[in-house]
Amino acid sequence: MQFSTSALAAIGLASVASAHMIMTSPVPYGKSSLTNSPLLADGSDFPCKQRTGVYALEGASNTMPLGSTQSLAFQGSAVHGGGSCQVSITYDQTPTASSTWKVIHSIEGGCPQKGQTGNSGNSASQVDPDTYSYTIPTTLPTGNATLAWTWFNKIGNREMYMNCAPVSLTSSSSKRSELVERDQAAFNALPDMFVANIDNGCTTVDSTDLIFPNPGDSLEMDGTATSTALHAPTGTCQSATGGAASGTAGATSAKATSAAAATSAAPAKASTASQGGVFATVPTSAAKASATSVASVAPASSVVATSATAVASSAAPASTGTTGTGTTQTAGSACATEGEWNCIGGTSYQQCASGTWSVVMQLAAGTSCTAGESTAINIVATTKNKRAVRFSREHFRRHLLKRS
Repeated sequence: MQFSTSALAAIGLASVASAHMIMTSPVPYGKSSLTNSPLLADGSDFPCKQRTGVYALEGASNTMPLGSTQSLAFQGSAVHGGGSCQVSITYDQTPTASSTWKVIHSIEGGCPQKGQTGNSGNSASQVDPDTYSYTIPTTLPTGNATLAWTWFNKIGNREMYMNCAPVSLTSSSSKRSELVERDQAAFNALPDMFVANIDNGCTTVDSTDLIFPNPGDSLEMDGTATSTALHAPTGTCQSATGGAASGTAGATSAKATSAAAATSAAPAKASTASQGGVFATVPTSAAKASATSVASVAPASSVVATSATAVASSAAPASTGTTGTGTTQTAGSACATEGEWNCIGGTSYQQCASGTWSVVMQLAAGTSCTAGESTAINIVATTKNKRAVRFSREHFRRHLLKRS
């Protein structure tokens, strides 16, 4: 009898199910009754693993000043090859299925342990060697709240893990009371916590690290070479509050006005906090030349394509070895050069990512590109008042992943 690699991995993981992960920092609610199992498949114990004593403090006290850096830590060894995690906040101190949860930090790949192809042992008391930092946004309202750690494992049964902790969000400012209304709006603007694998019509993909439809501006990417790929969820994926569906695989509920800043293609931890809309334009100073180009966009090492920020230049765009006339390639068809761009007729483009061509996307109004296929895409302003053009990571997350 033959078994697939993932089937064998799942069998191995099942043998250490009792060694699943539990959050140790911040100190969770009801620690004495908190088990290390995932949420029930029917979602009946969502949120926070509902049980007798679910919100008992048992001495737990986690004070977190706004703007402070906090640590996420665990114990256990059944890490299921890692996966993706989120840190979310609700101001309900005894959350229910209708509570509003908002994401303050997302980790794609390598959570709750980095660089694992399976499990790291079989002990439930083993201390996880990896910890994860996250920052409490300065714009949140102060007061008592509940923090949740959620985890979607990479290998094994499609599961959702969730531990909750009491937190007190504090500030030294004496004027905080005057800003509560503004801060509530800032809280509401954060992404909804992602929910899947609990009989809600949304499922994560086995043997891949989940890419969140809307991770928010604070995003850490800890996937390694052992990770087969990032992959969007499948099905009709809704928010924790039952809001608008985020759609099928690769869709996103992100607001058009909020996107992660462009970063260089890179290594593990890449936390983003800057704002910039899709193809957002930013005025250049009078001293800068009017011609603009986007140079040396790095090839994507996974489905996610990170980009380089556009820079102004007084000279014509540098040659990037452009070939062909930019004929439209069928989305999903095979391509030879990873990361290669295809400018079509100067007004639209697509990219070779994970071995296939992406869907065709339109350039921003008032810009054009040099037709043909090349390792970097050159974009120039065509309007009278030329301005620098910037690609955002969120643009690529929303559009290049729609074919996943």
